[in-house]
Amino acid sequence: MIRTTPRRTLTLEAPESPGLPAHVSAASGLVRVGDWLHVIADDSLHLATFPARGDAPGRLSRLFEGELPEEPAARKAAKPDLEALCLLGPLAGAPHGALLALPSGSTSARMRGALVTLGADGALTGEVRTVDCATMYQQLSRELGSLNIEGAAVVGGRLRLLQRGNGDAGVDALVDLDRERAMRAIEVGALGPEVVRTTLRWELGRTGGVRLSFTDASPLPDGRMIFTATAEASPDTYSDGAVAGSAVGLLAPDGTPLFLDVVDAKVKLEGVDARVEGGRVHLLLVADADDPSVAAPLLEAVLDVPA
Repeated sequence: MIRTTPRRTLTLEAPESPGLPAHVSAASGLVRVGDWLHVIADDSLHLATFPARGDAPGRLSRLFEGELPEEPAARKAAKPDLEALCLLGPLAGAPHGALLALPSGSTSARMRGALVTLGADGALTGEVRTVDCATMYQQLSRELGSLNIEGAAVVGGRLRLLQRGNGDAGVDALVDLDRERAMRAIEVGALGPEVVRTTLRWELGRTGGVRLSFTDASPLPDGRMIFTATAEASPDTYSDGAVAGSAVGLLAPDGTPLFLDVVDAKVKLEGVDARVEGGRVHLLLVADADDPSVAAPLLEAVLDVPA
């Protein structure tokens, strides 16, 4: 079992709208760049940024125009459902790299992503571009069934997506995009089916009698990839369910499984950032409480695997 240590909760500076809570609740993706932690939430139109050290409140940066309803069911129906956050290297208009926020694709309204440029210090520059994922997601759904993209990471020559298969009938899969084609497509604002290289279906096993399914990814320097998975008794890609536990795993560059173990905290892990420090793999993790009144936690862990 992997031991986790609470580091902080994801509190925010005063929100721009009086109806919004002063915290991130539905944290769904995490990337550390320089001295900053960037967190995407699946029930928000914003990206949240926190200092990597200390517990100072974070600030929101708008990704999409408009407002979401406050009532939970209406908000769930209207949200863009951004589930994956991925660090990209330099590309046109972003010489210091960018963050790619990808939607789940679980409904027709959840197929619009966002690209946010970064400065030399890892902070956001303020420039945001929309990325249309509709035609690529439509192709993937024909192959995999109900779509729910939850993780993304650049691994060698691939931009690897993690498909989460909710419920016993769901399909978990690794979806590898051609990196160069994907970068060109992102630059022009639309990911199409031509960027897809391969798909590989997966079975992660169970914990607490419930299927584990992918929830996020983070690359390591040698081409391996850390992933998180959660056992949530949800019947489909839209509904929430009781959480039986979560796990962290490691894949070889070709997708071969190397390690998988459950975490000690009974939380719905949805975001991970991995880095090698002192010869060990150190993790930062965020969780989604599926409750807008509860601030998401930031957790730490160290994996007992060779770095």
